[in-house]
Amino acid sequence: MGIQHLISPWLASLVPYQPGRPIEEVEREYGIRDSIKLASNENPLGPSPKAVAALREALSGVHRYPDGGGFYLKQKVAAMLGVGADQVALGNGSNEILELLARSFLRPGEDAVMSEQAFVVYASVVQAAAGIPRAVALKDFTHNLEAILAAVRKSTRLVFLGNPNNPTGTIYRREAFERFLERIPRDVVVVADDAYAEYVEDPGYPCTLDYLAPDRLLVALRTFSKVYGLAGLRIGYGVGPVEIIAALERIRQPFNVNSLAQVAALAALDDHEHVERSRKANREGMRFLEGEFGRLGLAFVPSQANFVLVRVGDGATVCEVLLRDGVIVRPVAGYGFPEYVRVTVGTTEENRRFVAALEKALAGGGRAP
Repeated sequence: MGIQHLISPWLASLVPYQPGRPIEEVEREYGIRDSIKLASNENPLGPSPKAVAALREALSGVHRYPDGGGFYLKQKVAAMLGVGADQVALGNGSNEILELLARSFLRPGEDAVMSEQAFVVYASVVQAAAGIPRAVALKDFTHNLEAILAAVRKSTRLVFLGNPNNPTGTIYRREAFERFLERIPRDVVVVADDAYAEYVEDPGYPCTLDYLAPDRLLVALRTFSKVYGLAGLRIGYGVGPVEIIAALERIRQPFNVNSLAQVAALAALDDHEHVERSRKANREGMRFLEGEFGRLGLAFVPSQANFVLVRVGDGATVCEVLLRDGVIVRPVAGYGFPEYVRVTVGTTEENRRFVAALEKALAGGGRAP
């Protein structure tokens, strides 16, 4: 018996998110070994050593439920940022905060505005909440804040901004963001997804946390998945006005952040050496990749994140050829960039292996057998 008539109509056309392929799956399918994954913007240096040590100590306690309110982690994040603990919401990755925001502030038929070539989850959480995602084209691979403002109407409840933006790695700058905040209607919640903020080195970058205010509907999202290297534990957080955070707390699931994730995040916040090593490795790796792209005559989008978008011709075919060579990168045709691939900055060895495989793929015309 079919059940399509029982499914909410706004879910019928919702396309599930397709994550980067895991190494194990690629090696099993292609019969290869020693693959490298540069597809999901993970930290190539791995997790914080302090977090790993804390996890080992905490393993014997996993028969207990976690701290449902995340008291100690909230206190630590709040102290680090100079905000109140009641301004911090923890999530099963920052993705969960995106979902909670959509569920909290969208009624059926209301809309949210975002860039067309931005993180696909923005649109999916809106559609899942029976809202209408309204996409605005990028300008020079970057959020067009003026066009986003122009797209806001009376039925708009949320605006999603990625800074740096995924998959382009670009940022909007301080002056443009300040003009945007001055003009955005006061009843629209602005969600600034700053998942890659720790990698940014441009002095014109506007740190969203500097613009938080009790009377401004602005939420900043951060994650432990990137620079802290805890992607597998799924933990992130949102910071905003007390009333917004209280709304999210009302609808989140009990124990939404597991105990190991909380323990690891607490320890990772103290591992400043790991963060600096990760930033340094990213800076050097990005410089190497940009130089190699220049040598190969490949156009790329200058990035402030830990990944870079590079034009290779037929992106899907090049990705397939690289897969057969044990190098996993991300095709981005679904984002409207069929001629590009997105590659995460890896270790020195991984970056060199990627460039060698890419050069070989391009020399062969990027043809999959």
